[in-house]
Amino acid sequence: TIIIMTTNLGTRDIAKGVSMGFTAGGDLSTDYERMKSKVHEELKQHFKPEFLNRVDDVVVFPQLSRTEIVQIVDLEVAKLSRRLQDRDMTLELTQPAKDLLAEKGYDPVLGARPLRRTIQRDIEDSLSERILFGQVQVGDQIVVDAEGEGLLGDLTFARRGEDGSLEPISDVVDVESMTQARAEDVTHADGADGADSTPDSAEASTS
Repeated sequence: TIIIMTTNLGTRDIAKGVSMGFTAGGDLSTDYERMKSKVHEELKQHFKPEFLNRVDDVVVFPQLSRTEIVQIVDLEVAKLSRRLQDRDMTLELTQPAKDLLAEKGYDPVLGARPLRRTIQRDIEDSLSERILFGQVQVGDQIVVDAEGEGLLGDLTFARRGEDGSLEPISDVVDVESMTQARAEDVTHADGADGADSTPDSAEASTS
């Protein structure tokens, strides 16, 4: 029986080391040994020697590269795309959209876990809301793009037409505002009708 255990001990030091340029033009093997030494120090501070003596080896994984983070985005989006196939929908992310999700969702200390939550919030939840509001229909081809720079950028949703053109899908907030505005218009219209009927009633009573 082989038991594999994982821990985030030492990841903060590894993240600091990368930010200080350990791997910038240096020897990768030396950098790895330095990171491994940091992790061993953290392990000794948190676990008793009796436990560590039972561990055959400690493997330190380097931080994910930018390319690997985008690959994780592709994997998570592919899972969502398979679920959308039940509704005869397709989902496509442009490279800027993938880059934005990778930048927003990746944490050097926590790894790729926040990335999955970011995809769920910004892609899956946003699509679910648009489906509920009827903005996205069965058979639609959805294209997600990004506008803006860096962490201040936003994702945009569009529907691909039969001719390949893209029709922007408004934000759900805009739809809620439109619904409220329409309700106010109806209220004003009812009030206007009531105001018009008042003089007629007065004239009738006078006569």
